[in-house]
Amino acid sequence: MSRIKFYNTMTKKVEEFVPNVEGKVSLYTCGPTVYHFAHIGNLRCYIMEDILDRTLRYAGYDVKRVMNITDVGHLTSDADTGDDKMVEGAKREHKTVMEIAKYYTDAFFSDCEKLNIRRPDVIEPATNCIPEFIHMIEVLLEKGYAYKAGENIYFDTSKLDKYYTLTNSSDDDLMVAVRDDVDEDVNKRNKADFVLWFTKSKFEDQALKWDSPWGVGYPGWHIECSCISMKHLGEKLDIHCGGIDNIFPHHTNEIAQSESFLGHKWCNYWFHVHHLNEKGGKMSKSKGEFLTVSLLESKGYDPIVYRMFCLQSHYRKPLEFSYDVMDNMKSAYEKLLKTAARIKENANDGEVDNGVFASFKDRFLDALGNDFNTSMALTVLYEALKADTNNATKYAIIKDFDTVLCLNLDKEVEKEGIDSELEAYILKKIEERKEAKKNKDFATADAIRDELAAKGIVLKDTREGTTYTIG
Repeated sequence: MSRIKFYNTMTKKVEEFVPNVEGKVSLYTCGPTVYHFAHIGNLRCYIMEDILDRTLRYAGYDVKRVMNITDVGHLTSDADTGDDKMVEGAKREHKTVMEIAKYYTDAFFSDCEKLNIRRPDVIEPATNCIPEFIHMIEVLLEKGYAYKAGENIYFDTSKLDKYYTLTNSSDDDLMVAVRDDVDEDVNKRNKADFVLWFTKSKFEDQALKWDSPWGVGYPGWHIECSCISMKHLGEKLDIHCGGIDNIFPHHTNEIAQSESFLGHKWCNYWFHVHHLNEKGGKMSKSKGEFLTVSLLESKGYDPIVYRMFCLQSHYRKPLEFSYDVMDNMKSAYEKLLKTAARIKENANDGEVDNGVFASFKDRFLDALGNDFNTSMALTVLYEALKADTNNATKYAIIKDFDTVLCLNLDKEVEKEGIDSELEAYILKKIEERKEAKKNKDFATADAIRDELAAKGIVLKDTREGTTYTIG
């Protein structure tokens, strides 16, 4: 297997990736809460997780990727306060919670398809796993890591030697009831404790609820990822992904409950993607109209332009969105497509140079294997397109790299029309060059080729005569 190194949030350093089972990778990615459309800030995270997934496969690993769909239990605050997001969505659109869940799940995967985000191998809605949630809570109660208070079940963080393993936080950093409309949960023994199971004491009119040993209710948000991961990937997880806003409290709580339940370390590597920002700050659904894939399409952008925009930056750096940058990216992408199309059209000009191909492939994988440096990977692609080698080799490189980049570089590009005056000029120059070659005046023939090339007109000599393309 090729070496892959990336930043591990747990250890706060770039580490070489070593899976639990040689050649195999268990990969878990936190999925969407399906109460609304995903905004493009959310989707930046999924694009970079897709690069992680595809790079591992490109390097030769057998990857199994699992994603949850949150359709119950996620409140407007990640710290178990506020209203239920799914219920909010249902009220907003006068639909049932499950109708909302189905509609926005479909919308999410439609956006993913437009962005060439590979569909995970396993997709599991939280509402499918209520028995698993109840079982984990029962075990945590038996082991003394959980308690019942005010009819709810809470995880007791004071039972852990190290709770803040992913962060440098402490209990003193936690803000309680920081918003006027959020009340402190007086049932908690410690302010860092979190809910494992809500009963009717939280929401009398909760839409989704199930029988449990502790009363009719529904699960807290944090428990679903632990149970869904273990259900499909076993007790030892290689990589867990999410946005940096998931680090605390969500992923911190997942580690707490999972390792208390299992009795051993759960996940070795934690991969987190930074925010996409607007000039006014972090992109959010709470600001009214928000940026979606459909909105980008309505403004004339191919969604893949947004994918390329994300790949131009490193996933551990905040990225600022603007339409000016998108316009520049659109122009760069269209130029890249034309270059790739021209190479494809002339790809029968010889055999693939395996040495050149292997050299560029190694450089491409080195870039990706160095903490998923997609910007450098794109640089390697551009250098390959300009390399002193034939089009057959360049086309092979394009197809190979695009299995990871997924920029649709092999797509057909509509040729722009050519006016009659330009066409007459080109044909006249081709005829002059033909005559010069006939007279063995190769200096003049080369000068004509160079003159046309300077105008973006590339000549190709074939048995049937000379053809041209305009770049």
